[in-house]
Amino acid sequence: MSDGVVDLLTHMPHVCLYVFANPKTLLPYASIYNSCDTARKSVYSKDVRMHDLRHSFASFLVNSGRGSYEVQRILGHTQIKTTQTYAHLSQESLLAAANEVSNTVPILLPH
Repeated sequence: MSDGVVDLLTHMPHVCLYVFANPKTLLPYASIYNSCDTARKSVYSKDVRMHDLRHSFASFLVNSGRGSYEVQRILGHTQIKTTQTYAHLSQESLLAAANEVSNTVPILLPH
């Protein structure tokens, strides 16, 4: 688990043995989709799906400079092609990559 997740879980109130428990039964949820759907409707646009958050997570990793192999392992993909469909580079990341060439190779301007 990431440090952020550990920190979040450390500061959550513990009401029972389970981290994400049904408040009525104090047992784990059989499915997270109903809870996520309720949260999505109250916080996000109705067009955002839980799977979209996974795509965003992958894109955040790639745009912060993490490698494809790292993202593949974190997402649990067996094929790098699957990871590549998840991770979308921002225009800023692409421009920064292109600028690396001009930072490395001097541009000779005509006199």
